[in-house]
This record gives sequence, C-alpha cells and structure tokens, in this order.
Amino acid sequence: MMKKKLIEVALPLEAINEASAREKSIRHGHPSTLHLWWARRPLAAARAVIFSSLVDDPSSHPDQFPTEEAQEKERQRLFNILERLVVWENSNDEKLLAEAKAEISRSTDGNIPEFLDPFAGGGAIPLEAQRLGLKAHASDLNPVAVMINKAMIEIPPKFQGLPPVNPEARAKLGSELAWKGSTGLAEDVRYYGEWMKEEAFKRIGHLYPKAKLPNGTEATVIAWIWARTVKCPNPACGCEMPLARSFTLSKKKGNEHHVELDIQGNQIQYHVKPGVAKKIEGTMNRNGATCPCCGTPVGLPYIRDYGRSNGLFPRLITIVAESSNGRQYLSPDSNQTVIASIEKPSGFPTGKLSGKARVSVPLYGFDEITDLFTNRQLTGLTTFSDGYSLNRVGNPT
Repeated sequence: MMKKKLIEVALPLEAINEASAREKSIRHGHPSTLHLWWARRPLAAARAVIFSSLVDDPSSHPDQFPTEEAQEKERQRLFNILERLVVWENSNDEKLLAEAKAEISRSTDGNIPEFLDPFAGGGAIPLEAQRLGLKAHASDLNPVAVMINKAMIEIPPKFQGLPPVNPEARAKLGSELAWKGSTGLAEDVRYYGEWMKEEAFKRIGHLYPKAKLPNGTEATVIAWIWARTVKCPNPACGCEMPLARSFTLSKKKGNEHHVELDIQGNQIQYHVKPGVAKKIEGTMNRNGATCPCCGTPVGLPYIRDYGRSNGLFPRLITIVAESSNGRQYLSPDSNQTVIASIEKPSGFPTGKLSGKARVSVPLYGFDEITDLFTNRQLTGLTTFSDGYSLNRVGNPT
C-alpha cells in the first residue's frame, strides 16, 4: 500500500500562514537581509512543506492507528510539532529540531533522502531542508542566487562547531565562551566585515559626506537618487529633460514626499517637497517622454540615438538620509553633486553586457557592465573587492 504523507491529508494552515506573514517584518538574522531576492519563499512555509512531505500521515499505519479517532489524535500530535516548528524564534531550537528529525527518520525507515532544488533562487527551500537534517543540493543559472546559496547552505556547515580565527576572539578562547553551530564563523564575518568597512572608509570615506538637515544636524545618506537626462529636440527649447516615470518619493502616510520641478524657461531646478505631487507625475512612459518645459513629445528612437551619441547625463534630484526621526528626503546639494563627480577608478573590471541586458540596455548607449554604475559606485565596489589595496592599509592576522 502506498503511504500517504501528512501534506496529502491535512495541515495546520492557519499557523503556517500566520508565521509566513510575520516573517515580512523580521529583519535581524533573517536570510532576507543577506540579499533582497525578488521571489523569496517564507522559511516557515518551506519548513512546513518539507516536514509534511516526508512524515507519514497516521492513516498510512492502520496497524498502529486502527480507528479514525486514533489517527486524528496522532495527526494532532504531528500538527503540534509543525505549529511549533514554523515559529521564527524556534528556528534553532535544538530540542524541537531533534524531535522533527526523529519523525522524519521514523517515516523514512532511517533512510532520509537527499534534497535537490534545481531552481533554488533565494535558497529558502534548501536551507530548511538542511535544517531538518537532509543533505541539501541547490543550483541556479543566476550567479547571484548561487552566491546566496553558497553563503547559506554550503559554507556554514564547513565551519560547524569551530572557533573563530580573528585575533580578538582568539584572545578569549580560554574563557567560558562556547562556539556552537556557526557562531564562530559568524563572529569572524562580523569582525572582518567591520575591519573592511573601517579600512575602506579611510580610503573613500570623503566621497560619502553626511547630509545637513533643516534643523542644522547631520544625518547619514542612504541613497542618492539620480535621473538620466536628454536634450529636448525642440530647437526653441533645448532643455535638459529628466527621464523619470514618477517624481513621487514616498507614499508612506505622514511622510509623503515628492520632487517638484522648478521650471524657469528651459532651466530646471529640483526641489523636494512634502506631500503628494499635484502636477507632473513623471516625464517617461513606455512610448517615450514629454518635455516638462515645452511639452514636446519625444519618442524612444530619439532618446536611444541621443544616448548612444552623447550619453544620458545623470542629474541628482534627491538625497535620502536616515535620522533618528526616520527617513529624510532632501533637495539636491551642490556639494553632494560635486563630490560624486569623480573619475572612474583604475583597475575596474570590464566586460560586455550579456543575456537579456544585451538586448535592451545597449539601445541607450550602455554596452559595458560598468556603464550601469556611477563612477562613485565603481570606486566603492572596487575598493571592497580589491583585497590587495586594503591590505596595503593594514592586514589583519
């Protein structure tokens, strides 16, 4: 007789749904903070599906549970394990995980299968398979997905139970500290990540100045929002047209902000204003753009030709800063613009665009991978990736 699995009969869906929805608001320690993957599956749902797909439903064992009442009682016992298993705070509860693994082992006669996710994406499913005691294999065509999965399911097990190697932690190894699981690896990641940040700041910190708030205090900038521009083809206008689908910055209730275009003849100044935009929602759509100065419609062929011939010059339109009062949206600062206007760094990697990007992006004059980044972004990326440059500042041992 073919055994039925728990997932084929019944599940405590309310508890699973509640835990899955709650994950959206969990940030500390959650894999979603590793990379904002666009199709990430809730860990609670993945854990529940894997567990219930391996554990037998009590109806598969009439010799042990001969009546419907006995089967339902056993089913409720399994539900209790599952309801506790999907709770985020129980993710690393060793006693509970051992209980879940025992049920899986019992239902598979001790032959726990290996797990394969050929389209792993953000890695939630193979991560949870590994958590439940399965040997997990994951693959994906996207190299970003591969890197995420390596960081979550391949590298940590190699350092399971090992102490950290950084000098600060090594000095404490003789104390009562216990390095269970991947805590030793995590300690090294924290230590050397902080070291890299400090060394990088010594080199390029001047490129990231703080923003001045209206009350005179300073706040850390978390984003610079730029708009690509083209010259209006109307000879009577010739303004520097911003290509933006929307000038709305925030729709959050109580903190609505937008960019207001101050148009004087064929000159445009950008000012951040509170509230919802009342006039121009954007200048760009799928058919082309509209000049905000003279109203001339501009087709995509002109924009593409201009981009290939002259480049789509970026114009700073908003500064976003983080303060004790939350996000602050500020008008462009000439000092911030000047600081960002730097030359490309030496030794940056080159390469032609490929895949889907090779079809559409080059139409606007972007042929190289580096064309997709500002010079400051390239400088930041190469600084962090160039270990030799950082080592010249100071090499941790």
